[in-house]
Amino acid sequence: GVGKDVLARMVHLHSPRKDKMFLKVDCGSIAENLIESELFGYVRGAFSGADNQGRAGYFEMADKGTVFLDEIGELPLPMQSKLLRILQDNEFMRVGSSRAQKVDVRIIAATNRDLAAEVERDKFRQDLYYRLNVAKLNVPALRERGEDIPLLARHFLDIYNAKYKKHTHLSGRALQLFSMY
Repeated sequence: GVGKDVLARMVHLHSPRKDKMFLKVDCGSIAENLIESELFGYVRGAFSGADNQGRAGYFEMADKGTVFLDEIGELPLPMQSKLLRILQDNEFMRVGSSRAQKVDVRIIAATNRDLAAEVERDKFRQDLYYRLNVAKLNVPALRERGEDIPLLARHFLDIYNAKYKKHTHLSGRALQLFSMY
């Protein structure tokens, strides 16, 4: 955790879409056989075990809002081409449907992988890489930015002091030990 989701949420909260949905999707935690129906939804009877009413996918639920795709490097190649369709044409198809649906979402993507290297190894689509690589932010790991440790420690202490109505503080030695660790 370098705070990718915090940064993505801040981008959303400071955008014209701030009053709409922010939806975080962890691409690495969704089973490969379910990812299409989770992202794009499905129509009634699309597969055995499907909900009788069908189901909206994440992109449809977040229409007019922001979808944060965490660990996008884990997304299987077939899903990458379907994601590219949303970026290029603002449309998708639910699983089992023959009709495209329009959607207006901002996509923020994050990964800990070197996607340029993944493109070279044919593990990530080049066209998707360039579509996503509009504004790139590199957030170094906390171990590489030790000066942030006292700021973060005080920030979280302030949050929990307010939440639990406490007035605790961190000594200089405690902050020094945090930084050394």
